[in-house]
Amino acid sequence: MTGLLRTEGLSRHWGAFVANSDISLTFAPGARHALIGPNGAGKTTFINLLTGALAPTSGHIWLGGQEITRLPQHARVRLGMARTFQINTLFPGLTVLESVVLAVAERTGAARIWSRTVASQRALVKEAMAVLASLRLDGEAEVETRRLPYGKQRLLEIALALATRPSILLLDEPAAGIPSTESAELFEVIAALPRDMTIVFIEHDMDLVFRFAERITVLVGGKVLTEGTPAEIAADPRVKEVYLGEAAHG
Repeated sequence: MTGLLRTEGLSRHWGAFVANSDISLTFAPGARHALIGPNGAGKTTFINLLTGALAPTSGHIWLGGQEITRLPQHARVRLGMARTFQINTLFPGLTVLESVVLAVAERTGAARIWSRTVASQRALVKEAMAVLASLRLDGEAEVETRRLPYGKQRLLEIALALATRPSILLLDEPAAGIPSTESAELFEVIAALPRDMTIVFIEHDMDLVFRFAERITVLVGGKVLTEGTPAEIAADPRVKEVYLGEAAHG
């Protein structure tokens, strides 16, 4: 199967410091793919390279059949790539609905003629509500973002990404800062997203990783240590040694 997203020899150096080194990975269409590894393994740097937040020192990135290695971030969004961050980036004074309507308006170009009230933007509101419903946030549509529980703020950030209609969604620790009782619920919502959307996520909670990922890549020291199914990763003695610990997952 041709990969929706593919890297070849992707590297990023700052002087003598090597953050990513020769990473060649393929993310198949519809994948649920986790990136794991110790702190400092280069996971977020890799996501930043994929999205164009950082330029690689060397290597190549393809989205579909198009090389995007030097494309700016906004051009990658137009091609179907969206991401979230470790720390959410929201508009605290807007309601949940207003936030997503603005994101939809930006995608459609309506933001450039933003002269009417949110209520009058019927098509935008309808689409925004559909996005919120897909994440079980429609009940909070009129709530100010600052008043949302943190777990639902994380979901709202995903909603803003979904408003761009991505074919690939990159999630950088979506459960960060969320109590464990809520993080599983958040991942269940993520898991229910359409299967035509590829999801690549960074996560430190191994219970969540092994529950929701269908494929896992382990990064150590900026390099790919191994890749495989959850069962293969759990059984790999190298992974146990450097990351999971001997007792983890059998």
